[in-house]
Amino acid sequence: MTGRTCTDPDGSVAVVGYAATPWRRSAETTTNGVEMLIPLFSEVFAQTGMTKSDIGFWCSGSSDYLAGRAFSFIAAVDSIGAVPPINESHVEMDAAWALYEAWVKIRTGEVDTALVYGFGKSSAGMLRRTLTMQLDPYTVAPLWPDSVSVAALQARAGLDSGAWSEADMAEVAARSLSDATTNPAAQFSRTVDAATLLAEPMWSDPLRRHDIAPVTDGAAMMILASAEKARELRENPAFVTGFEHRIDSPAIGSRDLTASPSTAAAARAAGADGAEIAELHAPFTHQELILRSAIGLGDAAAVNPSGGVLVGNPMFSAGLARIGEAARAVWEGRAGKVLAHATSGHALQQNLIAVMEAK
Repeated sequence: MTGRTCTDPDGSVAVVGYAATPWRRSAETTTNGVEMLIPLFSEVFAQTGMTKSDIGFWCSGSSDYLAGRAFSFIAAVDSIGAVPPINESHVEMDAAWALYEAWVKIRTGEVDTALVYGFGKSSAGMLRRTLTMQLDPYTVAPLWPDSVSVAALQARAGLDSGAWSEADMAEVAARSLSDATTNPAAQFSRTVDAATLLAEPMWSDPLRRHDIAPVTDGAAMMILASAEKARELRENPAFVTGFEHRIDSPAIGSRDLTASPSTAAAARAAGADGAEIAELHAPFTHQELILRSAIGLGDAAAVNPSGGVLVGNPMFSAGLARIGEAARAVWEGRAGKVLAHATSGHALQQNLIAVMEAK
């Protein structure tokens, strides 16, 4: 799409609240969406001093395929409560796209606050098979190519073309696991070097276990506010100065799997240059390499200081969590300009970029 305004240098919308569950698999606290979400409402309201009545718009991200039942997102609305009535919407994808809808809602002037959340219990089924339902239902999905196998094809294409090496992939995993040692929410963490990881056996050739994001249950939640309102709610809001999402072809055989033109286009439109911290939604090590190249991230930017999704990948909230982790860096004064990325679909098919700054 062209001609759409996706940058906002004045930052008329800001992130003022963020909370997420620990990244775990089959945790006792993740039996369903309601039980995951209720503690997060308490946390974001405590951060901002708001109540449910102060929220002008609500938007969520989840998947009925993942939950295994129809209208599972309606059941999750029970965590909000029936009174007073709310202005609510939903996207059947990562809640980062729900955040985009909420951002647009505030920029139109219809509301001045919005709350966004995403949730999913991936451990309830076979995730790599469930994600096959994203593929073309006539020509590809009936073959049941699971998500890890498709990613392995992508990794092999890059290795064979010389775009990256197994050592490059191992370096990504080693850095993520090591950075995660300071993140109490991480599902996995350890101090390890790339050479040690390269000695581990293949899981789905050419992917080793550390190249693949783990199956994770969890939820994330965020509050947006107009600039004027944001300064009332938080001392140092993370102002959204660029926000864009683009897509590549869903037909795996019709695009170059070693590149991500949609990410490059979204990054240019959102004004990604100069970001000091980048939180990238890369469920496989080689996909981080693709994203870094597409966005044009140099050595000056710290990539995934939280460990990224390789140490915890809660479906339908992992992308929103990348935005939350980046916003937190602004709140804490660790960076003046940050970038967050979210993806959806196989092999980086859909990509979203959010740029936030301190003002």
